[in-house]
Amino acid sequence: MITPRTLRTNARSALRADSLIRTALLAQLAGDQGEVWLVSAWISDVELVDNSSGAFDYLLGEDPPERCRLSDLLVLLARAGTTVRVVTRPTMANEAFVQRLRARADSTCDLRVIEDEDVHEKCLVGPGWIFQGSMNFTRNGLARNKEQITYALDERAAAQALVEFQHEWEQA
Repeated sequence: MITPRTLRTNARSALRADSLIRTALLAQLAGDQGEVWLVSAWISDVELVDNSSGAFDYLLGEDPPERCRLSDLLVLLARAGTTVRVVTRPTMANEAFVQRLRARADSTCDLRVIEDEDVHEKCLVGPGWIFQGSMNFTRNGLARNKEQITYALDERAAAQALVEFQHEWEQA
């Protein structure tokens, strides 16, 4: 385990969580299949990868996009064999993201959106890594609001979160 790191972000600081999230999701795409859960009360289809120079073509597939959004990365992960689960509230604010995700998912991928009116937790977790904190996965959460997010490379914490999420939303 690497010691967890906590970031406090806001519009005035240079600290932003999107670069960490981008790195984790791209590394997941390049590596093992495993399972990724995104749990957030509010989610928007934030742009995470600027691929206009083609620097990420090798990861983003045969027809790589110039700009890659959160939904694009989640679908690419699912098509590469990663089990992807997204848990969010059934609100108008999340509707565009959820519709785009569902429209792009097909029978070749294991991607599921779960809507829960009571969810308030904010977490992105995969095999051996975890992000947790106050930040929703929205434009404001990533770039504007004063937020706190802790990330860690921690097999045990990640595995525990995955088991808890499976129990809460897959078994119900």
